[in-house]
Amino acid sequence: MSGLAELSQRFARLNEIRDIMTAMKSLALVETRKLARSIGHQQRMLANIEAAAADFLHFFPLVAAPTPTTAILVLIGSERGFCGNFNERVMSAYDRLPPSQPAPPLILVGHRLRTKFADQSRVVAALDGAAVAEDVPAVLDRLADAVQQARGALAANSVALLCLATQAAGEVALKRLLPIEPAPPPPHPRLTHAPRLNLTPAAFAADLFDQHLLAALHGQLYGSLAAENRQRLAHMELAIDRLDETVARVALKRNALRQEKIVEEIEVMLSSAMALAERD
Repeated sequence: MSGLAELSQRFARLNEIRDIMTAMKSLALVETRKLARSIGHQQRMLANIEAAAADFLHFFPLVAAPTPTTAILVLIGSERGFCGNFNERVMSAYDRLPPSQPAPPLILVGHRLRTKFADQSRVVAALDGAAVAEDVPAVLDRLADAVQQARGALAANSVALLCLATQAAGEVALKRLLPIEPAPPPPHPRLTHAPRLNLTPAAFAADLFDQHLLAALHGQLYGSLAAENRQRLAHMELAIDRLDETVARVALKRNALRQEKIVEEIEVMLSSAMALAERD
C-alpha cells in the first residue's frame, strides 16, 4: 500500500474517532444538565427532612441515636471510564483518612473503582454504579440493601455510616450520613408545641432516620455522577483538541504527499510528450 493510501486511511480513522468522542462529549453534557436539575430537587428534599428531624429531636431528644461505636464506609466511584483521574482521586482521599480501630467495613460503588481498589480484605459489598441519571434509583436500592446487611452484621448498638465521594462541586469529601447530625437550633424555634405523632417517638424516629438515609445516599450518588460527567466532559474536550492537532498534521502530510504524486505524474507526462516530439 502506498504512503498516500496509508495516510488517507489514517485520516479517515481519526475522523471516525473524533465523531465518537464528540458523541461521548455531547452525552456527558446532557447528563450534567439532567443531574443539575435533579440535584436541586434532591437537596431541597434533604433539607426538609433535616429540618423535620431537628424539630423532632428538639422535643424528643432521648430518641436520638446513641454515640456510634463502629462505622461503615461507602466509597463511590465511576461505572464508566473516560473520566480522567476521577477514581484515583477517591482512592487518594481514602488513603489519607486517619486510621481507625476497628477498621470500618467498606462498600464500593462503581465498576471502575472496584477494579482499581487493591485492599479487598475489608470490602463487604461491591456494587455496579450508575452510568446515567436513570440508573440512580436502582443503584440506590442495591446500596441501601447492602448498608442494611452490613449494619446487621455488626454487633453494635449504633453504627455510623460514612460516605467518601466526589461532591457535585468537584471536591472529594467524607460525609457522615448516620447518625443524623442535627442542625443548630434557630434563635426562634419554628414550633412552639411538640408535634402530634400517630406513631411512638421511637417508631417515628426509625422511619424518619431511614428516610434521611435514603435521601442522603441519593444525594451522594447524584453528586458523584454529576462530578464524573463534568470531568468526562473536560476530558473529552482536551482529547478532541489533541486529536484535532493530530488530524491537522496528518492532513498536511497527506496533502504534501498528494502534491508530490501530482508533480511526479506531471513530470512523467511531460517526459512522455517530449519523447514523442523528439521522435516526430
